[in-house]
Amino acid sequence: MTTLADDARLARRIADAAGALLLTLRDTGLFEGKALGAAGDRVANAMILEALKQARPDDAVLSEESVDDVARLERSRVWIVDPLDGTREYSEGRVDWAVHVALSVDGQPAAGAVALPALGVTFDSAAPPPLPARNTPLRMLVSRTRPAPEAVAVANEIGAELLPMGSAGAKAMAVVRGEADIYLHSGGQYEWDSCAPVAVALAAGLHVSRIDGGAMLYNRADVYLPDLLICREEEADNLLALVQRLAPARSAA
Repeated sequence: MTTLADDARLARRIADAAGALLLTLRDTGLFEGKALGAAGDRVANAMILEALKQARPDDAVLSEESVDDVARLERSRVWIVDPLDGTREYSEGRVDWAVHVALSVDGQPAAGAVALPALGVTFDSAAPPPLPARNTPLRMLVSRTRPAPEAVAVANEIGAELLPMGSAGAKAMAVVRGEADIYLHSGGQYEWDSCAPVAVALAAGLHVSRIDGGAMLYNRADVYLPDLLICREEEADNLLALVQRLAPARSAA
């Protein structure tokens, strides 16, 4: 019988293989800029879909780079995939991009893996690392191109340092790795942006929720899932309260 740990280990193997493909593709020098990102998306997506078809033929798949088959809504087990999260960063030769492979079971982020190929590390929900010590001052991750107003306002309130970074997966794993303490996002995402990072973060013992405190739910008809908070459990109540308190003031400004 397949367990969720088996699924997590499979997710890790697939994410590692896709990451190796992406590194090889970039190293060829055959593509540059947006063409490199597009080629990377296609190559990694094809490899991941084929691997899942071979290993879990009865499961459904939702991928950023594939046409959405709404038959998945009738299925319990759905793999949610982002073959290349942080396409811009990948194309620019940066290290903050990721491969996301996750399994949602009945709408919950049940298992997953996030590979950071340019850093040579992969995290999975079957064997998350122990959480490192809290940073002083706290460090909050924000988009390197579009910092979320809620995150900037909350960081100012608690005296946190801002750490710009690309890729939702890279940001979430920065909290798991202890490079940062808080990932607060409100700028819009889709299910494939967060499912694998959320599965790993939950397994690592972190708080994960919407910024209104609601649960992160997956395999829905509308795959838009716009906001996310990942932080240590002891910080969550204060951060959620600050988001609610500061949001009206920002809207009225």
